[in-house]
Amino acid sequence: MTRTERALPMGRPTTSTPLPSDTKVLSIGLHPSALDYSRMPDGVDEAALTTRIEAANAALREAGFDAVPCLIDASPDRAAAIVREQLQKHTFGLAMIGGGVRMLPENTLLFERLVNVLTEEAPWVRLCFNTTPEDTIEALRRWIQA
Repeated sequence: MTRTERALPMGRPTTSTPLPSDTKVLSIGLHPSALDYSRMPDGVDEAALTTRIEAANAALREAGFDAVPCLIDASPDRAAAIVREQLQKHTFGLAMIGGGVRMLPENTLLFERLVNVLTEEAPWVRLCFNTTPEDTIEALRRWIQA
């Protein structure tokens, strides 16, 4: 399937046009095993973060979002390959990149690579960003109509 064939039927929406409620979302975030917890606040460890991510994914399903979780490691090359693989499997209208990718200075190259992969492989896709697993629904609702 070519990029043109994967384009959304409604064409390329403007940033002021809400996406339809059935928009497929690629939810990209760091796998909990990829983080250095020595730099995290007390109480944040791999088990706690895994539980929060699982709860957020369940909340997305319960809220009716068609979201595909995409957990990556911190290697830009491996992360880019995982995202490309997902983009070959599905046509996404929205991609959410998690705060762990964007907000940690050591992940700047990772963030840049992901943005560039998304714009190269799916130029029609909109981007949104959460800050924690718990505000993912809010991030998606900024772009997808209820």
